[in-house]
Amino acid sequence: MLQIGTKAPHFEGTIETGERVSLADYAGKKLVLYFYPKDSTPGCTAEACDLRDNYERFLALGYNVLGVSKDSAASHQKFIEKYQLPFHLIADTDMTILKAYEAWGEKKNYGKVTMGTLRTTYVIDEKGVIVDAIGKVNTKAHTAQIL
Repeated sequence: MLQIGTKAPHFEGTIETGERVSLADYAGKKLVLYFYPKDSTPGCTAEACDLRDNYERFLALGYNVLGVSKDSAASHQKFIEKYQLPFHLIADTDMTILKAYEAWGEKKNYGKVTMGTLRTTYVIDEKGVIVDAIGKVNTKAHTAQIL
């Protein structure tokens, strides 16, 4: 994981609408940047819905929320519509952002080692500095871990 106190790596990606976003778009704002493996899977849905259900709390505290996975923009659009997610999701199909944020690597699942997305969340302050890094995400209570 990236270290707390370091500058967040620059990123640029395409969200579900086809528009481009970058870290620079969040300059002067606090950002919760979360990485998750796959749209509409049980853990990822629980995590997204927990963030959705607490979205007003994030806004009240000045946080923006942005999710990242290697799914396509079309997949993200369906996921957002199905679960009424109020935040954007970046389609990092080439895994550039995942790798820059050390959210891509070896995973063990039932004893088998594979490469995949490491469920990780970074909280980035108004100056673009990582102020929190969460590697052991509780998908059902992720907001409590962040706030």
